Amino acid sequence: MDVNQLQKRFVDYTTTLVQEKGFLDDQFNQLQQLQDESNPDFVFEVVSVFFEDTDRLLNELGKTLDQQNVDFKKVDAHVHQLKGSSSSIGAQRVRNVCIAFRNCCEEQNIEGSLRCLQQLKHEYSLVKNKLEYLFRLEQQILAAGGSIPTWNE
Repeated sequence: MDVNQLQKRFVDYTTTLVQEKGFLDDQFNQLQQLQDESNPDFVFEVVSVFFEDTDRLLNELGKTLDQQNVDFKKVDAHVHQLKGSSSSIGAQRVRNVCIAFRNCCEEQNIEGSLRCLQQLKHEYSLVKNKLEYLFRLEQQILAAGGSIPTWNE
């Protein structure tokens, strides 16, 4: 596959993630615009930190919700942090689950919180796989001597 085909696939895939699936929002585009020759791995680095933080927070949420007496303030603090970090990279569907999750915390609804945790794990897994694919496409484009195209909604 030549560079032009890879670049087209990259733009089409990114556009699909935003417009059709709602995985990402315009914040991801804005993040991409901050990347340049002086910091070519900017988006990858920011998203990698998001992955590390999210893995840790999901683990903490699981442990906290597994306690006999659930500390909903602690759960809410973790979900609030996850909502912020998902918003900062444009992970729209993850952020939306966090909003519902915070409502369950407010109501101290353990069943709803456990459902939200499962849904959060599911949405996170989906967006992580999709972003990892996008980064593999980027690497293929760069390896073929191309540059990463920008896209607009």
